[in-house]
Amino acid sequence: MSFKKVVVAGGGVLGSQIAFQTAYSGFDVTIWLRSQGSIGRTKPKLEAVYKDYLAAIDLMASPEGKEKGNWCLGICEDPATFDAEKAKAQAEKAYASIKLELDMKKAFADADLVIESMSENKDAKIDFYKKAAPLLDAKTILVTNSSTMLPSTFAKYTGRPDKYLSLHFANEIWKNNTAEIMGQAKTDSKAYQEVVSFASDIHMIPLQLHKEKNGYLLNSMLVPFLLSALDLWATDVSDPKTIDTTWVRGTGAPKGPFAICDVVGMKTCDEIVSMFLKVPSFLAPYHFKEIHKRLQEMIAQNKLGVSSGEGFFKYK
Repeated sequence: MSFKKVVVAGGGVLGSQIAFQTAYSGFDVTIWLRSQGSIGRTKPKLEAVYKDYLAAIDLMASPEGKEKGNWCLGICEDPATFDAEKAKAQAEKAYASIKLELDMKKAFADADLVIESMSENKDAKIDFYKKAAPLLDAKTILVTNSSTMLPSTFAKYTGRPDKYLSLHFANEIWKNNTAEIMGQAKTDSKAYQEVVSFASDIHMIPLQLHKEKNGYLLNSMLVPFLLSALDLWATDVSDPKTIDTTWVRGTGAPKGPFAICDVVGMKTCDEIVSMFLKVPSFLAPYHFKEIHKRLQEMIAQNKLGVSSGEGFFKYK
C-alpha cells in the first residue's frame, strides 16, 4: 500500500510536529481533535512548528547551516539538492493544507494510516481505540506514538490487532528524524513493513525493534537520565542551571536534562513520573513523590516549558 491520507489523533507537541512533517512530505493530513478547545490549543502549536521550519531552513541556507546540529535531515537529506525557497514553499503548503476535524467519522474516512498521539493515559487511549475501531476502513493501519506504553496493552481494543503497532517519534522531528517501529505479537509483517516504508517517506530513519520493550530504544535511555536530574533537583542537591551546565560541559551534549524537559513539556514529564508513584522505594533510587509534587507546582503556575514561554528556564 502507498499511503495517501494520514490522520493524527491529538494535536499536542508531538502530534502537531508529526502532522506538519507528514504534510511537508506531501501527504494529505488531518488532525482529529476532541473539542473546540483542543482546536484553539492546536492552532498556535502548528503556527509555532511552521515558524520553526522556516527558521531551520534559513539556518540551513547560511554558512553555518551545514555544521553539526544545524542541518535538519527531516527537511532535506542531501545538502547538494537543498533549495531554500523550495523548502519554504513546501512548509507554507504544509501549514495551509493541514485540516483540523472534530468529527471522528469524517476524520477517519478513507484514511490509510491513523497515528494516535494522545497523552500518556491508559484509560484515555483505550477509550479512543474503542470509539475509533468501528469507524476505520478495513485498509487502515493504526499506530501509537506512545513513548512508554506497549502496543500489546491496547491491541485487543483496536478491532485490528494485525494492523496495529507502535511508531514513536523524537521531539523536534525535523532535526531529530528518527522513528522507532515496534510491533506486538499479532502485528502482521506486511503492516509492519508498510509503516517502515512510511517512516522513510516522511524523511525519518526507521529504527526497527525486534521485540516489545517498555520505553522503546530512545526512552529506555532518556527516561532514567531525566529522572536522575529531576531527583537531584527535587531533593535540593543542586539547581536546574547547575545540573544542566554539568551535563553540557562534561559531555559536550547540546542540551542538559532540564532544557530537554522544557521541550518535552512539564505535563508529559509529570505523566511519566506519575507512572512510578506506586513503585516501592527500595526498587528505584528516585524520590518520585517529591518530583511529582514539584512538577505539579510548576504546572499550576503555567510553567509548562517552551510551549508556555517558561519552564525550568525562560524563553522569548
